[in-house]
Amino acid sequence: MSAARSLHPSPRTLEVESLDAFDRLVAAGARSMHGWHLQSLDLRGRGEPLEALDAQGAIFLGCSFDDGVEESLRSRGALIFPKLEAVPFNPYRGQLYTPQELYAGVEHNRYEDTLDARVYQWSIRPGQRHRLDATLAAALHDHSIGDALEELTRSELCRGRTMVGVMGGHAASRGSAGFTGAAQLGRMLARSGRVVATGGGPGTMEAANLGAYLSNAAEADFDRALASLAAVPGFRPSVSAWARTAAAVVDRHPDGTPSLGIPTWFYGHEPPNYFATHIAKYFANAIREAILLELCNGGVIFLPGSGGTVQEIFQDACENYYGAPETITPMVLVGAEHWLRRFPAWPLLQSLASGRRMEQRIFLVDSVEEALAVLDR
Repeated sequence: MSAARSLHPSPRTLEVESLDAFDRLVAAGARSMHGWHLQSLDLRGRGEPLEALDAQGAIFLGCSFDDGVEESLRSRGALIFPKLEAVPFNPYRGQLYTPQELYAGVEHNRYEDTLDARVYQWSIRPGQRHRLDATLAAALHDHSIGDALEELTRSELCRGRTMVGVMGGHAASRGSAGFTGAAQLGRMLARSGRVVATGGGPGTMEAANLGAYLSNAAEADFDRALASLAAVPGFRPSVSAWARTAAAVVDRHPDGTPSLGIPTWFYGHEPPNYFATHIAKYFANAIREAILLELCNGGVIFLPGSGGTVQEIFQDACENYYGAPETITPMVLVGAEHWLRRFPAWPLLQSLASGRRMEQRIFLVDSVEEALAVLDR
């Protein structure tokens, strides 16, 4: 079972994540809600169909009801998980995040007042990670995100297309050669018909999502975006200023190419970037890392990075080392100087792959153009 699927209910259950979906089921003549999972719906005004439907085996997650309906559903066999009012997020959400949701209000207010920042502050309260109610809320949230992420992989965005991961350091500043190269890589990958996936944070991750987002923009517009972002090179000292410059680019190009970011509140001091149109943000970093690598069925390109990127190289290598031949995906390390001398991951990767099927699927190149050429082969 895959890391993504392990977070999900049985495929014999039915996710009901909108009132329209509920109304369609009722209109189609449904008589039972057995196996229905209804997530975060305002079902006030739907008392009559809820009373008419057999409730045995239904699960309601954070839904709202008219007076008396909840008690009736419980008495008829439904399982109801209540809203959790003390947390600043919806544990039962049915969709991935967007940057506009996580950064709502940042145009005029401080980043510290946004949803993203408030959730992180909640997560690091003293003793929070040892409280049963907090850990349950976080686990329910990550389950919901995993569910929404699997739906994305079945959507039109991913159908018939491979997903390629771009990993690299969070410290690459806007305006630097490393940032520009990562943006060019994201742009080329998206133009080649691939879906770009990153860890969703700043630096190399932001650049790759930016390149994918502007993959259909004219070269001059792409260059202007890079120049305008360079005015605020990083998220320190002000996440607010960093996010506003990105939001301004998105406002100028509202119909960018979709891409995926999978960040984590575990590293909440690193804000999510504004260019990943679909954001699967987790509390649990280990789950986030595993799912990100698993989803990259078209391979992973590792740009220069340090501790986190080295971890991702060998986590991916482990999957390829023990994987069935059909599951081995390309690993492309970019930057011979970096991966041979500064952080000599390449010699160890070569030794690990020697004599195994993955040996023909690892590559060391010096440019993002070469990296794309390797994937095209």
